[in-house]
Amino acid sequence: MYIAMNRFKVAKGSEKDFEDIWMKRDTYLNELPGFIEFHLLKGPEREDHVLYASHTVWRSFADFEHWTKSDQFRKAHGSAGSSKPLYLGHPEFEGFHVMQTVGADGARSVAAA
Repeated sequence: MYIAMNRFKVAKGSEKDFEDIWMKRDTYLNELPGFIEFHLLKGPEREDHVLYASHTVWRSFADFEHWTKSDQFRKAHGSAGSSKPLYLGHPEFEGFHVMQTVGADGARSVAAA
């Protein structure tokens, strides 16, 4: 599996606008092979911002890469940056190859090398 995350430092007072954009937008993620799930995460509050992260889980890095080159990706990100600036700086991308998974039943799986 592969997890792709973008971290956003959302300016204080812009949280509702930021959340509304995400809640109302078309994602097209479910149209892509290998897509497992998406989460929008709200994190800690700091002096000048609130930390958010978008988090997608993919079957493989290749599936994620296919998403980034797809028409669905272009449609989903077509209006990015068209509204007033809601966050400080640029989103910070972080990608992770899943090495181990532990299920609620205690079952463990290790990624193939």
